[in-house]
Amino acid sequence: MNLLIIRLIIFAVLFYVGLKLYGLYRERRLTHQESEPKRHEGGQMVRCRWCDVHVPEEEALRESEQWFCSSAHRDRYLQEQQDKQKRDEQR
Repeated sequence: MNLLIIRLIIFAVLFYVGLKLYGLYRERRLTHQESEPKRHEGGQMVRCRWCDVHVPEEEALRESEQWFCSSAHRDRYLQEQQDKQKRDEQR
């Protein structure tokens, strides 16, 4: 019977210490998240004309009233438009 009580006390102490450690971890994590600056808070998002992915306006590329997420997508879109114009002229 004494051994059972000792095990119960040890379990309760370990459970209490675990809860305290979890609380400290959670508090530290929340404090860390609050201190990090949010890069795109309140910024406007624009849609890439090629892939329809939304990117922050300050990171996007603009070409003739169109927005792009990368120079590769901009170049592919412009090349496609040039090819389309050539096909229309040939008709």
